[in-house]
Amino acid sequence: MESLKITLFALFCLIVNIPLGRWRGKYKRFSMPWIAIVHASVPVIIALRLWFDVNNFFIPLFIALAVLGQYLGNKTVKIHDKR
Repeated sequence: MESLKITLFALFCLIVNIPLGRWRGKYKRFSMPWIAIVHASVPVIIALRLWFDVNNFFIPLFIALAVLGQYLGNKTVKIHDKR
């Protein structure tokens, strides 16, 4: 049961950040909206991690998946803009 909870939470971290990455790609790098969008999912992820009592050991995995989600979302914007 614990591994299912961690897997679902990891997928959540990835999936939530894809639309944020798309949105982030429309702003100038390091502008205030860009910074706000990059950090928008952090409070939600922290709250859910505490709520579901997920072990701190997995925090680097969740951070990596959030960054990957932002990256993938931003790539979709760049691909769409080239067309």
